[in-house]
Amino acid sequence: MIIRVLIALAALAAFYAPASALVGGARNAGAVGNHIVMIVGARGNNGTLCTGTALSRDLVLTAAHCVAPQARYQVMASNATPFTPLAAIALHPRYDAQSYARGRVTADVALIKLALPLPANIIPAALAAGGNAVAPGDRFVIAGFGLIAPGNDAGSGIARAATLIAIGQPGNLQIRLVDPDTRGARAGLGACTGDSGGPAFRETRGALAVIGVVSWSTGPAEGEGCGGMTGITPLTLYRAWIVQQAAKFGSPL
Repeated sequence: MIIRVLIALAALAAFYAPASALVGGARNAGAVGNHIVMIVGARGNNGTLCTGTALSRDLVLTAAHCVAPQARYQVMASNATPFTPLAAIALHPRYDAQSYARGRVTADVALIKLALPLPANIIPAALAAGGNAVAPGDRFVIAGFGLIAPGNDAGSGIARAATLIAIGQPGNLQIRLVDPDTRGARAGLGACTGDSGGPAFRETRGALAVIGVVSWSTGPAEGEGCGGMTGITPLTLYRAWIVQQAAKFGSPL
């Protein structure tokens, strides 16, 4: 089965390609990979793939554009594990699929309630505390199951991670990350097809906490593709909703 990134609307501008897998020689995720799962489109949904972060044994955080309304999905801890069925999906109420499709900032955040607990090897990740300011040069770890080269499905489904740095003017609506060596000017580390919805971790007091989700990517020099810039939707404005929705699902964080 061909695994492809889920695109909310097919007309998404090429400048902001939905982010999928880690390219540029990203390393296997190691322990970081124990926090993430694959979100796979069920039969009849074209075998689409995104990444999500376990927040508890039955809650997964991902990008809203990864879970289109009225489509069916399943969660996998890895290629070698059985599917975990979903019980419910909640998209942030301020998420606008049309805005996302036009490359505009929106609340690209969703929470998935699972019908069964995740396997024991999946370790829930902590949400970063609110109010964490981000400055250019700050380092983040992203992780995902996506492609290792644009347009090539080989290597998808394996958890990989990379350390990127913030550039520009990071804020509460969007954070732009690049490979610290290439700075997005030439091909380097970055999200690609299949990495959408994956975590952006920040280290706090020696531990990693989720500060955002992967929303989009570009190729080098802000061209089409992967390996240039990785766009993160920070959780600062949406953390309270995540906590409230988790409680509504009966799985308080």
